[in-house]
Parts: sequence; C-alpha cells; structure tokens
Amino acid sequence: MNQISKTPLRKLGYDFIPQRFLPKEKDEYYLRLEQNQSGIAYRPLKLDEVALLNKNGNSSDNWSNVMVSDIFLPELVHNCSFFGLVRIGRLEPYFLEFHNLRRPVGLYNSTIISSDIGNNVVIDNVNYLSHYIIGNDVMLVNINELATTDHAKFGNGILKEGEPESIRIQLEICNENGGRSIIPFDGMLPGDAWLWSRFREDEPLQTRFREFTENEFDKRRGYYGMIGDRTVIKNCRIVKDVKTGTDAYLKGANKLKNLTINSSPEAKSQIGEGCELVNGIIGNGCRIFYGVKAVRFILASHSQLKYGARLINSYLGNNATISCCEVLNSLIFPAHEQHHNNSFLCASLLMGQSNMAAGATIGSNHNSRSADGELIAGRGFWPGLCVSVKHNSRFASFIIVAKGDYPAELDIPLPFSLLSNDVSDDELLVMPAYWFLHNMYALARNAWKYVDRDKRIEKIQLLEYDYLAPDSIHEVADAMKILERLTARAWLLQSGESASSEGNPLSDSELILLGKDLLEKNDPSLAMLEITADNFENSSRKVRINKVPLAYPIYAEIILHYAICRVVEYIGDQQFGNLADLQMELPAPSEPESWVNVGGQLLKRSSLNSLISDIHSKRIGSWQDVHRFYIAEGANYNRDKLHHALDILFSVQGISIKCADPVHFRQLLEKSISTAAWITNGILVSREKDYENPFRRMVYDSQAEMDKVLGRPDENSFIKTQFEGFQAYRENVNFLINTWKL
Repeated sequence: MNQISKTPLRKLGYDFIPQRFLPKEKDEYYLRLEQNQSGIAYRPLKLDEVALLNKNGNSSDNWSNVMVSDIFLPELVHNCSFFGLVRIGRLEPYFLEFHNLRRPVGLYNSTIISSDIGNNVVIDNVNYLSHYIIGNDVMLVNINELATTDHAKFGNGILKEGEPESIRIQLEICNENGGRSIIPFDGMLPGDAWLWSRFREDEPLQTRFREFTENEFDKRRGYYGMIGDRTVIKNCRIVKDVKTGTDAYLKGANKLKNLTINSSPEAKSQIGEGCELVNGIIGNGCRIFYGVKAVRFILASHSQLKYGARLINSYLGNNATISCCEVLNSLIFPAHEQHHNNSFLCASLLMGQSNMAAGATIGSNHNSRSADGELIAGRGFWPGLCVSVKHNSRFASFIIVAKGDYPAELDIPLPFSLLSNDVSDDELLVMPAYWFLHNMYALARNAWKYVDRDKRIEKIQLLEYDYLAPDSIHEVADAMKILERLTARAWLLQSGESASSEGNPLSDSELILLGKDLLEKNDPSLAMLEITADNFENSSRKVRINKVPLAYPIYAEIILHYAICRVVEYIGDQQFGNLADLQMELPAPSEPESWVNVGGQLLKRSSLNSLISDIHSKRIGSWQDVHRFYIAEGANYNRDKLHHALDILFSVQGISIKCADPVHFRQLLEKSISTAAWITNGILVSREKDYENPFRRMVYDSQAEMDKVLGRPDENSFIKTQFEGFQAYRENVNFLINTWKL
C-alpha cells in the first residue's frame, strides 16, 4: 500500500530541514541564505501590491512571507500560488526571447514554494516549483515539477546526515562486479577516475581518495537547488535535485534527477528532447539530445550524448561523442567516438582517441562464469565493423581490429598494428606498423582533429593527442625487441640450426641479439620466414606476425625521427648557438623510463609513484592538490618527453645526441627530414587511394562530378596543412644546419 501522509496545509513550504538536523539557533533558511549571493535587497509587500496580487488570481498562505525587490510590478504576477518564504527580484515590463521563445517577464500560472527568484525572470506554467534559488534573466516555461529535497546531493556520491551507506551513489567502472567502483564528484577529472579505479590492493590509498571526496562536500541537509543566470528550461516534465550553471538550455527532457549540470557563458550545456538522466555530473559545454538514457555517470566537459545513447555506470572523457549505442561500466578517456546504434561497449578502459564502428561488441562475458571481465586498450583503439572481442583483453596503442568474431581473449603488445581473424586458415594475423604502411592519412588527421576539437576552458590535465608520444614510442621500442626475439626463434626453427648455446637453450637476450642482426641486415632468408607468436591469444591456434622485415625498420625510423623532432623543438625553445652548447645541456643517456596514461595525460612511472607516496604521507591532502600535481607535471612534460626520447634512441639504436659529432648530427637531421617527407607523402598517398578505387569511382559519371562531390585530394585543407607543416620543419632544420655550419 502506498504510504501517503496528510499534513496541515499551513505546513506546506515550511520545515524543509527536519528538526533533528537543524543546528542550534538556526532556522530552516540558514543554508539558503549562505547560498544566495545575488545581493538583491528584499522588502515586504505593500498593501496595494497585495490587493493587486489577489485581484490577479494569486494566493499565499501568508503574504508577509512573500518578499520583493525595490522594483516590483504586481501586474506581472498572475494565477500563482505561494507557500513558505518566497523572495522575488525585480519584475520590469520586458519580454525575454530565446530561440524564438518569447515570454513576458513575470510569474504566471505556477505554484511556487519557498524559493528565491532573481531579477526579470520568466516563470510560466510551472506546476510545482519548490526550494530553488533562481538567477537573473532565467526562463522557466511548461515544467511539471521543479523541486529540491532536503537531502539533495546533485549527483555527488556523498551521504547527508542520517543517511545509510547503502544508498551511496557509486560508479562501477571498468568491471561489472563493482570491484573498481569510484565515488563521483563534481570536478572529477579522467585522471582522478583512473587513479581511483586502479591500485585496489592499496587500501590506505583507496581510503585517502574517499577522504578527499568526503571533505569536498558538506554533509548538512537543506541545500537548495540552483539555476544560474540566463538558463532556459522549457517543456520538461521532472527536474528534481538538479543544480544548473549559467546559460544552460534544457528543453523537452522527461526526467532530470540528482544532477549537477555545469554550464557557463563560454561553454554552454544543452539537454534536449526525451532525455532521462539520473545520478550524474555533466561538465561544461556538454550536449545531450534526443532520447538519451544515462544513469550513474560523469560526462567530462564538451562531450556529447545523442540519438538514444545509453550510458550507465560510466565515465566519458572530454571532447567525446556517443550516439545511438550502449555503454556500460566503462572508463573512457578524452576524444572517444561511437556513433552507431548497434555498437556495444562494456567493462572497458579505453585510453583515448578511440573509435567504435557499427556492430562492434566490446565486452562479451560469455567466456566467463560471471560478469567480471575487463578490457584495456591504449590510445587509438579502433575496432572495425562487426568486431566481437572477449574479456579479458589488452591492446597496445593504435591498434585497428579488422571485422571478425574473435573467439578468445587477446593480448596484443605491438602498437600501430592491424589485427585480423583469418577464419579460412583459423589463424590470428597481426601486421605491425600497419598505420604507417597503409593509412597515414587517418593516423595524422585524427591526431590533428583532436587538438582542434579540444574545447576545454580549464586545461588542468595536459592531454596528449600526438600518435608519437612517450607511451606509444616506448611500446614501439618494446615491440622491436619482441619482433627480434620472434624472428630469431623462427629463423632457427626454419634453418634447422640448434637453438642452443654450448648445449643450452638460447636466452631471451641471445635471441634478441640474433634477431636484431637478422632484421637490421634484412637477411634474404627472412622473405619466406613464417614468424609466429605465443601468448597473443588465449588459444592453441597459430598467431602469425606479417611483414616483419618491412615493419621493423619503420619502427626504428619512427623512433629516430621522434627523437630528432624533440631535439629540434628544444633547440627552438632555448635558442642554442651551436651543437656544443646544446650537448652541454642534454643529460647522459640512461635506461628509458616507462610512462603511464593517466586520464589522457602521460606521466612518468616515477612521477606517478611520487604522487601515490605523497598521498600516503598526506603531503597531498585533497583532489585540488592532485590537480595541482597534474598542472606541475604538464609544465615539465616537454623536458621529460625530450629526455625519454633521447634514452629510447640510445637504448634501441645506440645513438647518443650528447656525444654526436657535427657530421653525425647533420646526418641525423637530414634523416629526420627524409622521414618527415615520407610521412607527409604517405598522408597524401593513403588519401588518393580512395579516389583511385574503381568501386568508388563507378558511382560518378565523370571525373569532374567526382571532384565536385568529394573534392580533389590535392585541395584537401588538412593535407595542405600537413605539407605546409613539413615545409616549415624542413626549412627550420636546414636553417639550423646552415647556422651551426654542420
């Protein structure tokens, strides 16, 4: 039986905070008075104003509890019922207009309970408005319910006085069993979510994260909902326990409950028709439209949910878009794209710059006895059409997965690879360096567009979008060792020679040296060599590594080019006069340090360890301190990236820029120009393939029609930009060679 209580009408609008939660000598309005910083001076109604209000069909349980500002026109209030303390700002003879919605300033046909209303606000046909603080020039039109409860948390995973732990809101990211749950809070960055979801065995660290979050918020009951200046809410059904920033636009939503909607003049958030959003945090500049369903979620700034998307128990990073599909229990770093109705993502950690194709199913748990699988993918993860990948799986950076139903768990450590499922031969095929060989246009364009689309106002975390960066370059160096070892093993097997040294099996280091020698010499015997891998797939079938003799030198060339680019940048920043001055400032080569992708920001492993140690020791005592750490690391990023590039170059190729003579340094610079030319030309060539394909051309009656519809590749603005960038780099390096007389 529904428990419907009956309370005297005179109590409506009063006793918002239960008596047992009121501090001594405080009334129910004490937090409201702290929240409202409008500066409006309120006064009691005059007798003639009360008379006119009554004449216009208005009513109040007590007109002395309706306060108004110095400029108040009672003729702009019609058919409203007031309960509790209601304070009204200026009402002047204007009408407000927004997107062709025109309404006169004033209060019309509404029930208003214990709320503060700013200057020149439109409230029209709001059936139930309760316990809100409303800014200036706000438009509220055709809303069924707009209310705040005394225990409102506005999407934050906190508890109010008297509430049990069982009702706390948590996001069960990365794993469906809740083992990586985090407590959401307004202002949580992707790096915060990643830190909290990892290191689960470190209970003191997990406790500190919880303390940080608890300390961010007040446990007292009685905070009012807030609607910022110039926000427009129209044709919505239920808006409950929602805090909204300035300049937001909410239209036609079915249900908005327990939310913080951040919005500002520079980054306006919008929520559209048919949306149902519950228990969430929405960042500045977000857009949510057309039947979206989201429950227990965080949208970082400038992200989009559209066209019936479902987002549950997930964190979506900045500048990301999800349309039509379903995403569950996932942590997604910035710059993610997922646009297709029949794509599914579950229990995954995607480290940014990812793109999910139609029909992709990432996270099928049918190979496990319970829903406890996980998937981890480095930056640039692109599963293709109708890809099905099982948990647990792990992928290096910039892996593209060809169409197919992959039958077993995967662990692919070779970055920039194409992964294919050969059903006819029942083999898993891996092609290293695929992007550089066949699709430079997509690789380069996506790096460019993510920078172009980064609309964040507060760039606390320095996000890395370049496909050549410490994380991917370190993986390339590791991949070269893997290819060396696998090549040596295959060569020994094919040649029939003994895979032993003095009667003992060759060690990994000996295999790596042998493979390195074979690959650097491009031994002719490698042309017909079948190279296979172990532990790439959880199955007994063959895993074939294709085009290794072609991929290996590309990996090496990319490492050299990356290192020289960092050196050239450093020279430009510091304005060294000659090579000797540069070399004096460069550190001696050391063992390359691994890097970690922390929410899209790349951190040295030692820096991450220092952060964790400082949290343990309480030198870092809040999320604000953690964010200051991100900023400090971002300031040092270019220096750290340079040192890492030099260490990788020495580790892989034995080249030390610090010890290079002028002739050798010039050769390295010229080689970098050559690589830059190859990359830039590869961008054009990979794009031209689309124009030369006869199956693309056949739908056009002439070349002129095709050029008109698609545009000419040599007129492509992005390609032009890339060639201009190459030209500038070449001129810069040649100027350096001439100036330093190398």
